[in-house]
Amino acid sequence: MPDQLSADLFDVKASAERFIEEVIRPLEASGGDPATVRRTVQQASQEAGFFYKTQPEEFGGRPASILELTMLREIWAAANSALTSHIFGPGPGILHTAEGELRKHYLEPVMRGEKRGAFGFTESDQAPRPTWGRVEGENIIINGQKSYVTGGDTADFVSALVNIEAADGAKLGTAMVVIDRTAPGVVIDRQFASMEGGGHVAMAFNDVCVPAWHVIGKIGEGMPRALGNIGNVRLMVSAQATGMCLWALDFVENHLQAPHRSGTPLGAREGVRLRYADMRIETYVARSALYRTARLADTGENVVNETIAAKVFCTETAGRVIDGAVQLVGGQALVKGHPLESLYRQVRSLRLVEGASDLLRINLVKGRLELGKGRL
Repeated sequence: MPDQLSADLFDVKASAERFIEEVIRPLEASGGDPATVRRTVQQASQEAGFFYKTQPEEFGGRPASILELTMLREIWAAANSALTSHIFGPGPGILHTAEGELRKHYLEPVMRGEKRGAFGFTESDQAPRPTWGRVEGENIIINGQKSYVTGGDTADFVSALVNIEAADGAKLGTAMVVIDRTAPGVVIDRQFASMEGGGHVAMAFNDVCVPAWHVIGKIGEGMPRALGNIGNVRLMVSAQATGMCLWALDFVENHLQAPHRSGTPLGAREGVRLRYADMRIETYVARSALYRTARLADTGENVVNETIAAKVFCTETAGRVIDGAVQLVGGQALVKGHPLESLYRQVRSLRLVEGASDLLRINLVKGRLELGKGRL
């Protein structure tokens, strides 16, 4: 649980909470130019040391443990402020092992904030086959479609999962391949926004020629690398979900204790108390799962199934808690601009991002029955 943190992490927690109150809240209230506010948050984060916690030492970072990052991500989400997205500096993501030209032209510019990548994993249901690439000499010719590339319209490149074939058609395995968004043959078929406000594109590759050194790692490592990246994001999403719960519970508590037109605060009613109790119980259990999983991940062992369990439970708990908060606050909570209205839209996407809940359930059971992975 979060109350079993080390003394050092409790100090970090206190510092993070001060950062919210002393930096984020005043900037929220300032109504300043968004670009200027973003830079101010980043500069303050650098001075406080948070900016560097997602960055490797070789790039001047001071990388935090998975437990520390989980704790901080929950705190940022519990602040319920869009400005918290600017606190952490850019991380290497799936490029973390890039070497040679790939490191020089992509990883290093990403870490300097000069380039931004997107992740291309989801295939189009209408495509005749999953995205594939054919090796031709020192190049790879790529064809196919990715249907849900978040931020793909403004990214400088996309790291896409590609099925690689030899010139004679022999299967060589999957690879994560870096593809420049403006490369000849890259076409953005459709731009769209999901209800939580995120921007996405459907992207097609028509005989896109990339140098073989654009492969991250080796051919044959694509799927494990993709799933490893997704696994990291799943724990991040779990922390975001529990942070949302914490904010919603505080908001509802204040609402239940406030004066009411009936003359009695809503919190005095037994039915209301029962509903609010369930919200707190589920959040307590979800946070227990989240922090236990983060501690296990820090040991370096395989925690794919544990991360799946945490992601499914935390995001589904957040859905129920936010829904319960809307019910207790009433119709005003669904008026556009109300903070719960925004959370209500955001929280639904969490059950789909980085693996839909039912798909993850199937993968978890496969991991147990066929691979003997996972614990209780």
